Amino acid sequence: MRILGIDPGFALMGYGVVDRNGSKFIPVEYGSLETTKEYSMQERLKMLYDGLTDIIARTKPEACAIEELFFNRNITTAIFVAQARGVAILACANAGIPVSEYTPMQIKQALVGYGKADKKQMQQMTKMVLGLVEVPKPDDTADALAAAICHGNVAAGRERTVVRK
Repeated sequence: MRILGIDPGFALMGYGVVDRNGSKFIPVEYGSLETTKEYSMQERLKMLYDGLTDIIARTKPEACAIEELFFNRNITTAIFVAQARGVAILACANAGIPVSEYTPMQIKQALVGYGKADKKQMQQMTKMVLGLVEVPKPDDTADALAAAICHGNVAAGRERTVVRK
């Protein structure tokens, strides 16, 4: 199964594509899409949409895992990130890719086994699971890969619980 993980953001949107083969995860492509304040909101959303559309066309994922929003401070930032998240979901929907949403706690639980793991633990586990030499940078990219791994683990669990006749 090929999974696209997305850490939604307006200025920086992390993405990571991994293949799950049994219990192994293989990195396919990862990085981030960046927009700057010199562009209007509409232009920035279009840049994110076009970038994700290109990634989807190039990597052909079968599923998408996206992190749910969690904000407790700046409502303006939350609105911008929510718009970027909507663009990401739309890009997947237009490509016919099912989208699963996970809270940060669910992603941490699926990857580290502890829902309150810190960022460093998450990054090290992502590096280890994918057999990478370094922790993916920026943090948004590592978070997107963690979301993809989370979905792969959840999907594997669903496959094991299917009763076969």
